[in-house]
Amino acid sequence: MDTIEKIRNGLLDTVGFKMAIIAFLSLLLLVPAGMITNLIREREQRRDETIQNVTAIWGNAQTLTGPVLTLACKTTEKTGQNEFRTLIRYAHFLPEDLEVTGTIEPEIRYRGIYQVVTYRTRLHVTGRFLRPNPAAMQIQSAEYADQPWWIEIGLSDMRGINQNIILQWGDTSLALIPGIPSRQLSKSGVHTRVPADFKSTVQFTFDIDLNGSHSLNFIPLGKETRIGLSSTWDSPSFSGAFLPDDRKISGSGFTASWKILQLNRNYPQQWTEDQYTVEESSLGVDLKTPVELYQKSMRSVKYAILFIGLTFLIFFFSEVMTRVRIHPVNYLLVGAALVIFYSLLLALSEYVPFQLAYLMASLLIISMIAIFSHSLYRNKQVTITVSLVLAALYLFLFAILQLADYSLLLGNLGLIIILGLVMYFSRKIDWYSPLKGRK
Repeated sequence: MDTIEKIRNGLLDTVGFKMAIIAFLSLLLLVPAGMITNLIREREQRRDETIQNVTAIWGNAQTLTGPVLTLACKTTEKTGQNEFRTLIRYAHFLPEDLEVTGTIEPEIRYRGIYQVVTYRTRLHVTGRFLRPNPAAMQIQSAEYADQPWWIEIGLSDMRGINQNIILQWGDTSLALIPGIPSRQLSKSGVHTRVPADFKSTVQFTFDIDLNGSHSLNFIPLGKETRIGLSSTWDSPSFSGAFLPDDRKISGSGFTASWKILQLNRNYPQQWTEDQYTVEESSLGVDLKTPVELYQKSMRSVKYAILFIGLTFLIFFFSEVMTRVRIHPVNYLLVGAALVIFYSLLLALSEYVPFQLAYLMASLLIISMIAIFSHSLYRNKQVTITVSLVLAALYLFLFAILQLADYSLLLGNLGLIIILGLVMYFSRKIDWYSPLKGRK
């Protein structure tokens, strides 16, 4: 029995066994790290719900489609011996020229601790239609002789309209009314009937005053479409099927212009029914917020195992070199402080800029661990070493979070350097030797 007891005690006191305990504690601390990950997702979901509540009142992202000239065609089909049914199909004709110019006036709205990017845009739309030729689509004149022509203008969120929309159709002023009769190019919007006896070419113009949020988009339906936008928002993100031909971004805002030809799209100037879809040619601008705190918090917590493992290694090497025995509970307390960093970072970043939150949280955790290590080792050199290594780790993580495009490369280079240092300092450790020292 004495022999077995000596073997057991000898095994428990070996360097290798202590290292196994440290590895187990590192994995155990991943449980609260995972809980913080869920907390970040929960806060992000709450933020998204808050944004939806605000935009539901103010207006969602807006997409302008049109104008489109639509013709209803009526035909009669025989279904039985003396039974007939009337069929209505719609023919759509796109403008020859389409030009949209406007301004975007951004406004940050707050709901609790969350902010929502909204805007008000004033658009001036001009262009011209050529007189359609329904016969080119095998539509007989008898099918549309007594049917109306109307203009459709698609708007994705009707709640954002601030003023009545008046269409200047040649020399005639027409008030647009809600609804899209065909609902084939757009599901919501406005329309108005136009005279069927217009000449070979007709000019049109109208103004739209809209509220929206996040993004403003356009469908380039003209044979030649020109779009020009300006805004005081200094961090735009241009999206969609086409990037601006010319853009200028400065601290005072941005200007951008597009020119899209018919050949750049995958649909013609006229068709019937829902033969083509136009959404794939959408283009526009997103009013992005410069800092995405939840994304950065989520990225930072992914490095929790690295921070825990390396910090434990520092304490372990210090334990081996100073011959001061450190109880596993002390390792667990240090690991808890490292995990709390991510929760503290999340909480602070919701109130102050992310960089400042990161500085405050990292300084607090480094100070706590440094003071705790000094109380354990009673050695200034060890305390300074622990503090410097932790500061280097947090600086390394901050660089990764800021350099998103190079984070993978920087992360791998950092891991190689860290692994090399661990190999160097552990090369003379006898993992089977007893871990002797004062407790």
